[in-house]
Amino acid sequence: MTTAPETAGAAPDVCSVHAPSLPQKAESRTRWVVYLTAAMMVAELVAGFVSKSLALTADGWHMMTHVGALGLSALAYWYARTRAHETRFAFGTGKVYALAGFSSAGLLLAVAAVMAYSAVLRFITPEQLDFAEALPVAVIGLVVNLVSAWLLSGGHSHDHDHAHGDHDHPHHHDHNLRAAYMHVIADALTSVLAIVAIVASHFWKLYWLDPAAAIVGSVIIVRWGLKLVSESARQLVDLDPSTKSRDAVRAALEAMGDTRVCDLHLWRVGPGQLVCVVAVQAKAPRPLEDYKKAVYEAVAVEHLTVEVRPA
Repeated sequence: MTTAPETAGAAPDVCSVHAPSLPQKAESRTRWVVYLTAAMMVAELVAGFVSKSLALTADGWHMMTHVGALGLSALAYWYARTRAHETRFAFGTGKVYALAGFSSAGLLLAVAAVMAYSAVLRFITPEQLDFAEALPVAVIGLVVNLVSAWLLSGGHSHDHDHAHGDHDHPHHHDHNLRAAYMHVIADALTSVLAIVAIVASHFWKLYWLDPAAAIVGSVIIVRWGLKLVSESARQLVDLDPSTKSRDAVRAALEAMGDTRVCDLHLWRVGPGQLVCVVAVQAKAPRPLEDYKKAVYEAVAVEHLTVEVRPA
């Protein structure tokens, strides 16, 4: 006896269409961060052109790369939302977030590589920073990125309160939102390092601190980027999200008398969305609802298929 995939908590005798959970707050907050970053970019480019400030102009172009990365995150939310009910997507559009996160992580690694390359060139040919021009740019950039980080962290913490998710993954792995958050945090980190380097260069003539700070920042960003690449790639290739969760499902089912789990698959299809397909065997099979209840109590899943085979 086999059940069709059902939504967790749905009535067992009713065929219902799964309604995907959409991160509407995260999408809205990401759009606001794109607007804020784009406004900062335009202001710096215009001010740099009018004042002939190379520091302002350079930071404006730098902000443009972040507008592109954050725009990719906003585009992913729009794409996933507008196609959420299309039947062409077997388990919804949740993996769009992982794909966008994977792509943004690649951009993050590229930014870190450019930072490191520029730092090496600065070591070879040291330059004295213009304190009056550079410091205000770095401070304003830091403020913008802190506001952006606050907006994104708020969306990250509230969007999936309804999804219980895997205990091993408390943030439900919205890789798209994490990528956007990492971009603004990385930029905030570079702003902090830049402020330290600018002040040290101006007051103590420590000109080497500017490229050294850039290299430190690039190393940290590379570590963040590689972690995001790894985690988003795991979801894209349907790697088992948690051995602990799978073992919990198996233990809950096999605790039911003579039940034996003969086939079990558990994978993540979106933020806070797990799919479980399991086949059990028993000499005296119990009602199907007993097995479903055991799975739901072990791990919260969005889609569940249970097959019961007589021994």
